Amino acid sequence: MPIQDQLKELGLEITPVPAALASYIPSKRSGNLIFTSGQLPLVGGKLRKTGKVGKDLSLEEAKEEAKQCVLNALAATLLHIDSLDKIKSIVKLGVFVSGTPEFTEQHLVANGASELLAAIFGEKGKHARFAIGVSSLPLDASVELEMVAEVE
Repeated sequence: MPIQDQLKELGLEITPVPAALASYIPSKRSGNLIFTSGQLPLVGGKLRKTGKVGKDLSLEEAKEEAKQCVLNALAATLLHIDSLDKIKSIVKLGVFVSGTPEFTEQHLVANGASELLAAIFGEKGKHARFAIGVSSLPLDASVELEMVAEVE
């Protein structure tokens, strides 16, 4: 099934890539790899929720924010290819979670992103990953994600 149809079936839409918030570009292609810059869970240029996971956001809310980060990373990837069907593999994700000092379930927040990629791409969506906790993120975001994709 074409990826665009898979997205529709999941009730998802890739919107234009959010504008860079500082002095960088949203993504860069090197050979057959596309590296995204860190993507926040922006929708329409704004964060839906702000704050720390474990205080201001629940684990489930943070997983939803991670999913939005994935959609934004896919939008950044589309700056270099004309269709998500050209993605051969999601190689790696890096997930940063802004949480309280007691919050230790960063890996479960990152599962929101990983599970979405598997739902969209199947086997091609399985990837290496890291998930780390941080004290803060730009704009008081709860999650930030970077992605590396191999393309045709």
